[in-house]
Amino acid sequence: SGQRADLADAKAELLQAIREIDGTARELFLATFTQVRENFRQIFMTLFGGGECDLRLENPDAPLDCDIEIHASPRGKRTQRIHLLSSGERALVALSLLFGIFLTKPSPFCLLDEVDAPLDDANIGRFVTMLNEFKQRTQFVVITHNPRTTTGAADSVYGVTMQEPGVSSLVSVRMKGSPVEEAADEAATVGAA
Repeated sequence: SGQRADLADAKAELLQAIREIDGTARELFLATFTQVRENFRQIFMTLFGGGECDLRLENPDAPLDCDIEIHASPRGKRTQRIHLLSSGERALVALSLLFGIFLTKPSPFCLLDEVDAPLDDANIGRFVTMLNEFKQRTQFVVITHNPRTTTGAADSVYGVTMQEPGVSSLVSVRMKGSPVEEAADEAATVGAA
């Protein structure tokens, strides 16, 4: 029965370790959730020029096991779940959340694929402003067909053209006044001296 006692002790130790890990995970999650929630609200206000939004835990008593609901109320509209918004509004809400997460836990790299497609000109302007604010901390690769996004935020532009059927060519352009362009100009000046 010494083995039985050892098994009972091991089980008790494992259950205690699980409780401690769950407690730590809960604390870390709630701290991160609170920060992301505040950042989300801040970015939302900037991208929408007003309005209200919130992230809510479906079951606050079980934060690690429940869904997170996104509620948004663009300026002049009542609060509703994200699936009831227009495609442009949904894109801005998603970008608000993404940038809110980046403020909490910055990432060195981000790929955005045509996130600006459903946006009108005013909202593209706000998106470009946000990209310009974040591009000092995060390198963005933005796939877009919108020249306003390209010229407003890009340091370098890469395009793919097809002059003959089945033959693609890559074109790259460094934008005037971009940090990449300025660094290249400085290197050329130093090399010429």
